Amino acid sequence: MILSVMEKLAGLVLKGCVLLLAVTLPSWAGTIAGSAHDFTGSAWSGGRICVACHTPHKSDTSVTDAPLWNHSNSTQSYTLYSSATLNATMGQPGGISKLCMSCHDGTVAVDSFGGTTGSTMISARNNLGSTLNDDHPIGFNYNTALATADGSLHDPSTKMIAIGSGSQTKSGTIAAVMLYNNKLECSSCHDVHNTFTVGTTGLLKVSQAGSQICLACHNK
Repeated sequence: MILSVMEKLAGLVLKGCVLLLAVTLPSWAGTIAGSAHDFTGSAWSGGRICVACHTPHKSDTSVTDAPLWNHSNSTQSYTLYSSATLNATMGQPGGISKLCMSCHDGTVAVDSFGGTTGSTMISARNNLGSTLNDDHPIGFNYNTALATADGSLHDPSTKMIAIGSGSQTKSGTIAAVMLYNNKLECSSCHDVHNTFTVGTTGLLKVSQAGSQICLACHNK
């Protein structure tokens, strides 16, 4: 009799867990699982999501822009964006962008991590290469002085924006939620962990609809 009651209770608990899981599944939308940076489906990942970039032990302590870094780094120098209308002073991509480029410039295999040299290169579609003059500029200081000199940029210290969607959003000034060490970098527009993103492609922090992502910084 006691065993029967215990079995029934166990069954109820199990059903409750399954129901809870079913109810909470939509909340996974704002996680790295299932995103473009979920590598569990790649044979080289061993079914792990995080290992290509992070490790709990023996990390690369020379990398200060990301915790417990595990991926081989690119040593590439880049051809930078230039334009007759550019007011920003360009420089090589900052540390956080260099981490992105360690896969996205196509010089280091995506499965080069943990001290091993891999052979799986990033897809042609996602390979930015070393010539960045055909991409949005990164690695430059975006401040009040630049906004004033340019005339078509919002002041990052005062312009308020919102990033993310659904229950995972964050609001603040451009400087607070999009810049890194006061610079515009890859992660200004893209959230590599898919936490504060909009839509299902590009890991974008702001929607492309109506050019919202452009108008977050540009005032025309």
